[in-house]
Amino acid sequence: MAGDTVITVIGNLTGDPELRFTPNGAAVANFTIASTPRNFDRASGEWKEGETLFLRASVWREAAENVAETLKKGMRVIAQGRLKSRSYETKEGERRTSMELEIEEVGPSLRFASANVSRNQRPGGNFGGDQGFGGGYGNQQGNGFNAGGQGGYGGGAGYGNQGGFGGNTGGAQQGNFNAAPAAPAAAPQAAPAQQAPAADPWGQQSGGNYDWGSGADDEPPF
Repeated sequence: MAGDTVITVIGNLTGDPELRFTPNGAAVANFTIASTPRNFDRASGEWKEGETLFLRASVWREAAENVAETLKKGMRVIAQGRLKSRSYETKEGERRTSMELEIEEVGPSLRFASANVSRNQRPGGNFGGDQGFGGGYGNQQGNGFNAGGQGGYGGGAGYGNQGGFGGNTGGAQQGNFNAAPAAPAAAPQAAPAQQAPAADPWGQQSGGNYDWGSGADDEPPF
């Protein structure tokens, strides 16, 4: 809420978090953080510890369950939250006020330890899920490079079999490089057939294989 004091506390847990549930089913975890400041004494050239601050803290709902499962006594934690004041009456009838930290974010300190983090599964919250980042290279629903269903440079036949980069149906038609569909081309006019000289040793075979002559060992005459 506006006007609350937000602070960050670094310290060690004095005990395991205590998890409980309110009558309406909300989870809350309570624990105490012991924060001891360390100051460098220039006169002695050593670090000295100051007075320890014991701060009671609480965290609510799903975060409370995560804290109860993760944090244990003695762990060094970093906690951020809003400082609240609470008044209560002792057994002797005295009125006292204590300060508590209503935590918004908390986690283990990695200065002297390591941790493995796993994300909780939530209904409908796949964090990427099946859609990913749009399909990547060559996926059926992706955009950009090779977005067509066939993948490759336009799909079907790769380089050369049916017309260069286009494959069987043409590169642009498969969505290759996001090209727009080409306008219908005019019907090609038949060109006069030209017959290669019968004695030309460099003539191409009808199958498109560039063999030098009719046999595997034939060489062109020079």
